[in-house]
Amino acid sequence: MPNTHPKTPLRTGFLRSFVGWFLIGVVLLWSLAALILVAARWIDPPSTAVHIQRRLQAWIHHTPYHERYKFIPLSQISPDLQHAVVAAEDSRFYQHHGFDWHEIQIAAEEDLEGDHTRGASTITQQLVKNLFFGTGRSILRKGAEVTLVPVAESVLGKRRILEIYLNVIEWGPGIYGAESACRYYDGTAARNIDRQQAARLAAILPAPLKRRPERMNTYSVLILERMRQMNW
Repeated sequence: MPNTHPKTPLRTGFLRSFVGWFLIGVVLLWSLAALILVAARWIDPPSTAVHIQRRLQAWIHHTPYHERYKFIPLSQISPDLQHAVVAAEDSRFYQHHGFDWHEIQIAAEEDLEGDHTRGASTITQQLVKNLFFGTGRSILRKGAEVTLVPVAESVLGKRRILEIYLNVIEWGPGIYGAESACRYYDGTAARNIDRQQAARLAAILPAPLKRRPERMNTYSVLILERMRQMNW
């Protein structure tokens, strides 16, 4: 019977080497992402993982794709639109430090009861996901996101986080950011959007490829009520 024992150290060595290089690669990628977040304090992102993902999908499926993306300062985005998005997406944005543990607890309880209607991702989490991970889901992606959210909160601050988020998020097929969305749907600049228009635009964010502002009257009323409750 042939002796196979000498092969075992080789396999073990290869496995250790692979794991070691894999961990080094993970650390390098995480460090790069953290450096990008630091740079984003002063430099507007030229693109995001979601933008790249949509371009690749269009190329793979041979479908037309026209990208609208213009980054503008937060001061040029209507306060009504800022407030509507916060009210719709993350009403405790200014109270938490990247994770809304209250919403996470509620979402976890609903999951245990078989009800998956509630999300708990904050604006900061969504920004990190948009910048680096696209729309896919995985445990590894979630783990990396969790470690990068505190970095974003620390180096960017709430105002810059909101500014970048409003400028890079998807608002429809090939439509990214508040300025592009306002001009596409309402024919005006983001600074000119009123409360009603803002609420309808915020209402499409959970499913921007399927929803349209003109069909969001019911949900937009709920957003307007939440804005009123928040004294906005």
